Amino acid sequence: MATNPDTNRYESQKQLAIRSAAAVFAEKGFHGASTRDIAERMGIKQGSLYYYFKSKEDALGEVCLFGIEEYVERMKSIAASDQPFEAKLMATITSHLTSYRERNEALKVHNDERLYLPADKRATLKELGSGYRQQLEKVFEEGARVGALRDSVDCHFAAQAVIGMCNGWGDVIVRDPDLDLFDLIQKCTDLVLHGFGERRKKKRDGSEAVALTQN
Repeated sequence: MATNPDTNRYESQKQLAIRSAAAVFAEKGFHGASTRDIAERMGIKQGSLYYYFKSKEDALGEVCLFGIEEYVERMKSIAASDQPFEAKLMATITSHLTSYRERNEALKVHNDERLYLPADKRATLKELGSGYRQQLEKVFEEGARVGALRDSVDCHFAAQAVIGMCNGWGDVIVRDPDLDLFDLIQKCTDLVLHGFGERRKKKRDGSEAVALTQN
């Protein structure tokens, strides 16, 4: 079936509208921004903006959804894959942190401004976030089941901790576009797997040797 060129153009312009709104909200905040600001950032007349958003609140909702929807879907794929626990963990952290590089302004707006949305839209975003956490909990539960983690690990707490760590570093990624993302992903993954303490390995004679997990 042939694709309608008009549909493609609209979708392309809608993406531009969302990214323009994200840039304005990230810079000025929801209350400091106006639809005129968004239209000017997009390079169109203010009246034409209503072709893409019904209101400033609608624009904020679209930006917040754009910020998290894709990486929530990626989390589902990671959790459903047949990779070992360590690979799933690194894939999760990679996906989460690279989302801040790819959609940095939209994620910043989601984290900082979503409370200004109506209750029904906040509920939709909360449901998406809860789904993300639940998929990550499954990854930790699987890790504990196969012996990659100790049995006593609180998988709910572990999932929340990883999300909090990634969101915290996400703010740094937004502010510092030159940050070495690969190095950050490696360090975050190592921290979750090994912590800050010393890891002890058995010597051949049965005694323990200390191996530092952080350089």
